[in-house]
Amino acid sequence: MSINEDAYDVIVVGSGGGLVGAYVAASRGLRTLVVEKADKVGGTMAYSGAGIWYPGSAPLARADLADDVEAVRAYLREIVDDPARDARQDAYLAAGPRVIDELEQNPWFQSFVHGPVPDYFGWVEGASPTGHTVFPPPLELAEIGEHADIVRRSIPTERFGFDEGPVVSGGRALVGRALAAFLETGNGTLLLNTALTELIVEDGKVVGIEAVQDGEPVSFRASRGVLLAAGGFERDRELREKNQAPLTGEWSNGVATNTGDALRAGIAAGADTDLLDEAWFVAGLVWPDGLPIFHTGTRGGIWVNAAGERFVNESRPYDQVGHEIMRLHHSTGVSHIPAYWIFDQRQLERDSFGGPPDEPLRPEWLESGALRKADTLEELAKLIDVPFEALSRTIEEFNGYAATGVDEKFNRGTSVWDQMFHHIVPFAADPRQNFPAAPETEYPNPLVVPIATAPFYVATVVPSDIGTKGGLRTDDHARVLRPDGSPIEGLYASGNTMAAMSGRVYPGAGTPIGSSIAFAYLAVLDMAGATD
Repeated sequence: MSINEDAYDVIVVGSGGGLVGAYVAASRGLRTLVVEKADKVGGTMAYSGAGIWYPGSAPLARADLADDVEAVRAYLREIVDDPARDARQDAYLAAGPRVIDELEQNPWFQSFVHGPVPDYFGWVEGASPTGHTVFPPPLELAEIGEHADIVRRSIPTERFGFDEGPVVSGGRALVGRALAAFLETGNGTLLLNTALTELIVEDGKVVGIEAVQDGEPVSFRASRGVLLAAGGFERDRELREKNQAPLTGEWSNGVATNTGDALRAGIAAGADTDLLDEAWFVAGLVWPDGLPIFHTGTRGGIWVNAAGERFVNESRPYDQVGHEIMRLHHSTGVSHIPAYWIFDQRQLERDSFGGPPDEPLRPEWLESGALRKADTLEELAKLIDVPFEALSRTIEEFNGYAATGVDEKFNRGTSVWDQMFHHIVPFAADPRQNFPAAPETEYPNPLVVPIATAPFYVATVVPSDIGTKGGLRTDDHARVLRPDGSPIEGLYASGNTMAAMSGRVYPGAGTPIGSSIAFAYLAVLDMAGATD
């Protein structure tokens, strides 16, 4: 093993939310090294809309929103329902406003804005109809100069070559800003193509990392600590099959390099784990290249299982839909993987498909078979091998609901979250936009419109995710814990490398990135000796 004699105060493994933590460390004068396995920075955060769920933060106050953090605390307690996570929830709620305040002192981060996304458990007391989600401002890539080339592209760009233009928003904007701020401190070093292999442990304390850089073994030491912020294990077939069968990772929306390296290194150093059977599940719409993309919500049509039966409110918050697909697939004896999205020509003309509403259907959808078309429902049933009689009954029942506007089976269109889709632009790039008026319809519920106008269409929906959410068990300072509850000195974890503070639920838009940044921040404060 070749030894790099350069020692650092702090080492951060991963360049998503960990990059924000690295900035916090470097801005305090700590010599900070970021190692990134890929040749681009940002990880899965670069794919995201970069919503950050931070109740009580300044952007909400600037939006003149009353934000009762104690009510949010009660909301979290109710939906998570796990006292073992209470301290981490409290730490998260305290850290969010603090880290936003600190970031906004740097011009690169000014100014986050509130985006109106309802909390996901809207029926629970304390949930907000306008949410607690904040977003970074867009970024002109030219502002960060040569660094723009190493910021990970979006999924549409990576997979389909879509042109993002000179101004980016969401995750790419946040990553670009964090990268520029980190390097500008003069205390930050970034190494790409550098994969963690194991932690260096001396007398029970983590003092550095061993890695492979461009195929060569290297080693780096850290006097204050190592923060593992390298995402989850969503792309590792062995770990997915072991903990989350029948999923293998190929349907994940996490970056391909998230194969659990940090998780394995932590376990080898004596760390405890939790929630390895969990992920930030979402429904994934299969695109023409044969792989899914995270599907936010559905405005028209229905989803059916292999029995031709509808099984969920298709507009329900995506994590809940993803969990429901997994639960029903395992518990009912009826296959829900894949599920089938059925709609008609009226729906296609109203909202288009696979792109903005004002854009015609791209030919590759039908040419690839990702979207199939039939003149009759009987023909459609044969295409997906579901019993026509059952499918016909399901559609007849749904069409009856359309007449009254009341979905008697799954209440589609009644929640604040659902009603957002009366106005949302499907596939919109910027979640903070002002949504246009609801499409005109003679039916009382724009989300429950009959499936009656030939031809008919079917697309495929599979359980996807935006990362696993089980990982190393941590405390409220992001210190990694052993099975006996004692902290491993010098070792910290955040984001999807740690077991989620929110347990098995998804409280609101931006909880994953919020957790990544908040616990990276808390880890750095602990390393810097500034936790008070």
